[in-house]
Amino acid sequence: MACVSGERNRSASLRRGLAVLEHVRDHATGEQGLSLTRLAEALGLAKSSVLRLTTPLLESGLLERDRRTGAYRLGHGALHLGQTYLAALDLRTVAAEESHRLMSEAHETVHLVVYDPPHVVYVDKVEHEATVRMGSRIGSRGPAHSTAVGKAILAWQPEPAIDEVIGAGLPPRTEHTITDPARLRAELTRIRRYGYAVDDRENEPEVRCVAAPVFDHHDAARSAISVSGLTSRITAARVRTLGPLVAEAAARISAKLGSTR
Repeated sequence: MACVSGERNRSASLRRGLAVLEHVRDHATGEQGLSLTRLAEALGLAKSSVLRLTTPLLESGLLERDRRTGAYRLGHGALHLGQTYLAALDLRTVAAEESHRLMSEAHETVHLVVYDPPHVVYVDKVEHEATVRMGSRIGSRGPAHSTAVGKAILAWQPEPAIDEVIGAGLPPRTEHTITDPARLRAELTRIRRYGYAVDDRENEPEVRCVAAPVFDHHDAARSAISVSGLTSRITAARVRTLGPLVAEAAARISAKLGSTR
Protein backbone atom coordinates (compact mmCIF):
# COMPACT_ATOMS: atom_id res chain seq x y z
CA MET A 1 0.00 0.00 0.00
CA ALA A 2 2.91 2.31 0.80
CA CYS A 3 4.32 1.60 -2.65
CA VAL A 4 1.08 2.72 -4.34
CA SER A 5 1.02 5.86 -2.22
CA GLY A 6 4.62 6.63 -3.18
CA GLU A 7 3.83 6.20 -6.87
CA ARG A 8 0.89 8.61 -6.57
CA ASN A 9 3.05 11.18 -4.79
CA ARG A 10 5.72 10.96 -7.49
CA SER A 11 3.08 11.25 -10.21
CA ALA A 12 1.55 14.31 -8.54
CA SER A 13 4.99 15.89 -8.13
CA LEU A 14 5.76 15.25 -11.78
CA ARG A 15 2.53 16.93 -12.86
CA ARG A 16 3.23 19.93 -10.66
CA GLY A 17 6.80 20.11 -11.96
CA LEU A 18 5.54 20.10 -15.55
CA ALA A 19 3.04 22.83 -14.64
CA VAL A 20 5.93 24.94 -13.35
CA LEU A 21 7.90 24.35 -16.55
CA GLU A 22 4.93 25.18 -18.77
CA HIS A 23 4.12 28.36 -16.84
CA VAL A 24 7.70 29.61 -17.16
CA ARG A 25 7.62 28.73 -20.87
CA ASP A 26 4.44 30.73 -21.43
CA HIS A 27 5.03 33.70 -19.13
CA ALA A 28 8.75 34.32 -18.63
CA THR A 29 9.72 37.21 -20.91
CA GLY A 30 13.22 37.77 -22.26
CA GLU A 31 16.07 38.23 -19.82
CA GLN A 32 13.76 39.33 -17.01
CA GLY A 33 12.35 35.88 -16.35
CA LEU A 34 9.70 35.05 -13.75
CA SER A 35 10.17 35.65 -10.03
CA LEU A 36 9.65 32.97 -7.40
CA THR A 37 6.81 34.98 -5.87
CA ARG A 38 4.93 35.40 -9.16
CA LEU A 39 5.45 31.75 -10.07
CA ALA A 40 4.17 30.51 -6.70
CA GLU A 41 1.13 32.81 -6.78
CA ALA A 42 0.22 31.90 -10.35
CA LEU A 43 0.31 28.16 -9.58
CA GLY A 44 -1.23 28.42 -6.13
CA LEU A 45 1.79 26.81 -4.48
CA ALA A 46 3.96 27.70 -1.51
CA LYS A 47 7.37 29.12 -2.37
CA SER A 48 9.00 26.15 -0.64
CA SER A 49 7.07 23.80 -2.94
CA VAL A 50 8.17 25.73 -6.04
CA LEU A 51 11.78 25.58 -4.86
CA ARG A 52 11.50 21.82 -4.38
CA LEU A 53 9.81 21.25 -7.74
CA THR A 54 12.28 23.39 -9.69
CA THR A 55 15.40 21.70 -8.28
CA PRO A 56 15.44 18.76 -10.75
CA LEU A 57 14.43 21.10 -13.58
CA LEU A 58 17.41 23.32 -12.81
CA GLU A 59 19.73 20.32 -12.53
CA SER A 60 18.63 19.03 -15.94
CA GLY A 61 18.99 22.45 -17.56
CA LEU A 62 15.30 22.67 -18.47
CA LEU A 63 15.15 25.78 -16.28
CA GLU A 64 17.81 28.27 -15.25
CA ARG A 65 17.72 30.85 -12.46
CA ASP A 66 19.26 34.31 -12.53
CA ARG A 67 21.94 34.47 -9.83
CA ARG A 68 21.25 38.13 -9.17
CA THR A 69 17.44 38.34 -9.22
CA GLY A 70 16.46 34.72 -8.63
CA ALA A 71 14.08 34.85 -11.60
CA TYR A 72 13.35 31.69 -13.59
CA ARG A 73 13.49 31.22 -17.36
CA LEU A 74 13.87 28.31 -19.76
CA GLY A 75 17.34 26.78 -19.81
CA HIS A 76 19.57 25.32 -22.50
CA GLY A 77 18.13 21.87 -21.85
CA ALA A 78 14.75 23.02 -23.14
CA LEU A 79 16.39 24.27 -26.34
CA HIS A 80 18.23 20.97 -26.81
CA LEU A 81 15.01 19.03 -26.23
CA GLY A 82 13.17 21.12 -28.80
CA GLN A 83 15.94 20.80 -31.37
CA THR A 84 16.08 17.04 -30.91
CA TYR A 85 12.34 16.82 -31.49
CA LEU A 86 12.46 19.02 -34.58
CA ALA A 87 15.41 17.11 -36.04
CA ALA A 88 13.43 13.89 -35.71
CA LEU A 89 10.46 15.17 -37.71
CA ASP A 90 9.99 13.31 -40.96
CA LEU A 91 9.62 15.76 -43.85
CA ARG A 92 7.17 13.62 -45.81
CA THR A 93 4.93 13.12 -42.79
CA VAL A 94 4.98 16.80 -41.86
CA ALA A 95 4.33 17.93 -45.44
CA ALA A 96 1.68 15.34 -46.34
CA GLU A 97 -1.37 17.38 -45.35
CA GLU A 98 -0.11 20.53 -47.09
CA SER A 99 0.91 18.57 -50.21
CA HIS A 100 -2.60 17.17 -50.60
CA ARG A 101 -4.14 20.56 -49.85
CA LEU A 102 -1.95 22.20 -52.50
CA MET A 103 -2.86 19.52 -55.05
CA SER A 104 -6.56 20.15 -54.37
CA GLU A 105 -6.18 23.92 -54.68
CA ALA A 106 -3.94 23.93 -57.76
CA HIS A 107 -5.43 20.85 -59.48
CA GLU A 108 -1.90 19.89 -60.50
CA THR A 109 0.70 17.33 -59.45
CA VAL A 110 2.69 18.25 -56.35
CA HIS A 111 6.31 17.28 -55.74
CA LEU A 112 8.38 17.38 -52.56
CA VAL A 113 12.17 17.29 -52.84
CA VAL A 114 15.26 17.45 -50.66
CA TYR A 115 18.57 19.05 -51.61
CA ASP A 116 21.55 16.84 -52.49
CA PRO A 117 23.84 19.32 -54.28
CA PRO A 118 24.12 19.77 -57.15
CA HIS A 119 20.87 17.80 -57.45
CA VAL A 120 17.47 17.50 -55.82
CA VAL A 121 15.93 14.17 -54.85
CA TYR A 122 12.19 13.62 -55.21
CA VAL A 123 10.87 12.21 -51.92
CA ASP A 124 7.11 12.52 -52.41
CA LYS A 125 4.57 13.03 -55.16
CA VAL A 126 0.82 13.73 -55.01
CA GLU A 127 -0.80 13.38 -58.41
CA HIS A 128 -3.99 15.05 -59.51
CA GLU A 129 -5.98 12.28 -61.11
CA ALA A 130 -7.61 14.51 -63.74
CA THR A 131 -4.31 15.68 -65.24
CA VAL A 132 -1.67 14.02 -67.38
CA ARG A 133 0.67 11.99 -65.18
CA MET A 134 4.13 13.42 -64.66
CA GLY A 135 7.09 11.17 -65.45
CA SER A 136 8.86 11.91 -62.18
CA ARG A 137 9.51 9.05 -59.73
CA ILE A 138 10.06 9.12 -55.97
CA GLY A 139 13.77 8.58 -55.41
CA SER A 140 14.78 10.05 -58.76
CA ARG A 141 17.17 12.99 -59.01
CA GLY A 142 17.08 16.22 -61.00
CA PRO A 143 19.56 19.06 -61.57
CA ALA A 144 19.20 22.00 -59.21
CA HIS A 145 19.86 24.58 -61.91
CA SER A 146 17.11 23.49 -64.33
CA THR A 147 14.25 22.61 -61.96
CA ALA A 148 11.96 25.01 -60.11
CA VAL A 149 12.43 23.06 -56.87
CA GLY A 150 16.21 23.17 -57.29
CA LYS A 151 16.30 26.89 -58.01
CA ALA A 152 13.93 27.59 -55.11
CA ILE A 153 16.41 25.91 -52.75
CA LEU A 154 19.51 27.27 -54.45
CA ALA A 155 18.28 30.87 -54.13
CA TRP A 156 18.63 30.61 -50.36
CA GLN A 157 22.04 28.96 -50.23
CA PRO A 158 25.21 30.82 -49.23
CA GLU A 159 27.38 32.09 -52.07
CA PRO A 160 29.97 29.26 -51.86
CA ALA A 161 27.19 26.69 -52.31
CA ILE A 162 25.93 28.52 -55.42
CA ASP A 163 29.50 28.63 -56.74
CA GLU A 164 29.72 24.87 -56.20
CA VAL A 165 26.62 24.18 -58.29
CA ILE A 166 27.80 26.49 -61.05
CA GLY A 167 31.25 24.90 -60.92
CA ALA A 168 29.70 21.47 -61.42
CA GLY A 169 28.34 22.71 -64.77
CA LEU A 170 25.01 23.94 -66.06
CA PRO A 171 24.24 21.47 -68.86
CA PRO A 172 21.19 22.21 -71.02
CA ARG A 173 18.20 19.93 -70.52
CA THR A 174 16.11 21.78 -73.10
CA GLU A 175 16.64 24.82 -75.30
CA HIS A 176 15.21 26.93 -72.45
CA THR A 177 17.61 25.81 -69.72
CA ILE A 178 19.62 28.61 -68.09
CA THR A 179 23.24 27.70 -68.76
CA ASP A 180 24.88 31.10 -68.21
CA PRO A 181 26.10 31.68 -64.60
CA ALA A 182 25.21 35.39 -64.70
CA ARG A 183 21.68 34.66 -65.85
CA LEU A 184 21.28 32.01 -63.17
CA ARG A 185 22.44 34.41 -60.45
CA ALA A 186 19.98 37.02 -61.71
CA GLU A 187 17.23 34.39 -61.63
CA LEU A 188 18.09 33.47 -58.02
CA THR A 189 17.84 37.16 -57.08
CA ARG A 190 14.37 37.30 -58.63
CA ILE A 191 13.34 34.16 -56.73
CA ARG A 192 14.40 35.69 -53.41
CA ARG A 193 12.39 38.80 -54.24
CA TYR A 194 9.16 37.02 -55.19
CA GLY A 195 9.42 33.98 -52.88
CA TYR A 196 8.92 31.33 -55.55
CA ALA A 197 10.77 29.83 -58.53
CA VAL A 198 9.60 28.89 -62.01
CA ASP A 199 10.88 26.20 -64.35
CA ASP A 200 9.63 27.48 -67.70
CA ARG A 201 10.22 24.40 -69.89
CA GLU A 202 13.83 24.34 -68.62
CA ASN A 203 13.87 20.69 -67.52
CA GLU A 204 11.24 19.15 -69.82
CA PRO A 205 10.11 20.74 -73.11
CA GLU A 206 6.36 20.94 -72.43
CA VAL A 207 6.28 21.24 -68.64
CA ARG A 208 6.14 24.23 -66.34
CA CYS A 209 6.75 24.00 -62.60
CA VAL A 210 6.31 26.51 -59.79
CA ALA A 211 8.16 25.89 -56.52
CA ALA A 212 8.95 27.46 -53.17
CA PRO A 213 11.60 26.64 -50.57
CA VAL A 214 10.84 24.84 -47.32
CA PHE A 215 12.93 25.96 -44.33
CA ASP A 216 13.86 23.68 -41.43
CA HIS A 217 14.20 24.50 -37.72
CA HIS A 218 17.60 26.07 -38.43
CA ASP A 219 15.90 28.33 -41.03
CA ALA A 220 17.93 26.60 -43.74
CA ALA A 221 16.39 25.79 -47.14
CA ARG A 222 16.96 22.05 -47.53
CA SER A 223 13.79 21.08 -49.34
CA ALA A 224 11.10 22.50 -51.61
CA ILE A 225 7.56 21.89 -52.78
CA SER A 226 6.17 22.47 -56.26
CA VAL A 227 3.24 22.11 -58.62
CA SER A 228 3.94 20.79 -62.12
CA GLY A 229 1.90 20.49 -65.28
CA LEU A 230 1.86 20.78 -69.03
CA THR A 231 2.31 24.27 -70.45
CA SER A 232 -1.19 24.05 -71.90
CA ARG A 233 -2.52 24.00 -68.31
CA ILE A 234 0.10 26.01 -66.46
CA THR A 235 0.25 29.05 -68.70
CA ALA A 236 2.64 31.94 -68.14
CA ALA A 237 -0.31 33.98 -66.83
CA ARG A 238 -1.36 31.25 -64.40
CA VAL A 239 2.13 31.13 -62.89
CA ARG A 240 1.40 34.47 -61.20
CA THR A 241 -1.55 32.86 -59.39
CA LEU A 242 0.20 29.60 -58.54
CA GLY A 243 3.37 31.27 -57.21
CA PRO A 244 1.82 32.74 -54.04
CA LEU A 245 -0.25 29.57 -53.54
CA VAL A 246 2.87 27.37 -53.53
CA ALA A 247 4.78 29.86 -51.37
CA GLU A 248 2.00 29.81 -48.76
CA ALA A 249 2.02 26.00 -48.66
CA ALA A 250 5.81 26.02 -48.25
CA ALA A 251 5.54 28.55 -45.43
CA ARG A 252 3.05 26.38 -43.56
CA ILE A 253 5.31 23.34 -43.86
CA SER A 254 8.28 25.42 -42.73
CA ALA A 255 6.36 26.54 -39.64
CA LYS A 256 5.52 22.93 -38.79
CA LEU A 257 9.22 22.08 -39.06
CA GLY A 258 10.05 24.82 -36.58
CA SER A 259 11.23 27.58 -38.90
CA THR A 260 10.89 31.11 -37.57
CA ARG A 261 11.00 32.77 -41.00
